[in-house]
Amino acid sequence: MTGDASGNAACHTQAVTSSYSFRAELWLYPGEAGWHFLTLPADVADDLREEAAAFRKGFGSVRVTAEISGCSWQTSVFPDSKSGSYLLPVKKAVRDAAGISDGDDVAVRLAIHGEGEARTGERTSGTG
Repeated sequence: MTGDASGNAACHTQAVTSSYSFRAELWLYPGEAGWHFLTLPADVADDLREEAAAFRKGFGSVRVTAEISGCSWQTSVFPDSKSGSYLLPVKKAVRDAAGISDGDDVAVRLAIHGEGEARTGERTSGTG
C-alpha cells in the first residue's frame, strides 16, 4: 500500500465493467422492418437495472457491448414494458456471421458501458 507524507493510504481502483452471460431465444418483431431481438432473462434484467442505474440514457436504454458466437458489437439494450425486461437488438450482420435466425437459442455475453467504465463486478446467469 502506498500513501502520502501524512500517512494517509492512497486508493487505487481498476475500472472493470459488469458483464453477464445468458441464453435467450432470438425473435422477430412483427412488422415490415425485420428487427430481431433477444429478451434478457428476468434475473439478468434485474441485475442490469440495478448495476446500470447511473448509466441509463434516453428511454432507459443502457449502452453495452454484446457478443454472440465470437461476434461482438456495441449497441444498447432497451427496457420493454411488455416483458418487464430489456431487449437486445441483433443486427443482420451479426445474425449472418453467427449463423443464427428467428427461433434459435443463443448464447450471449453483455458488458455494460458506464461513465468512465467505473462499475465493477462480474455477473453470470444461465449456461452461457
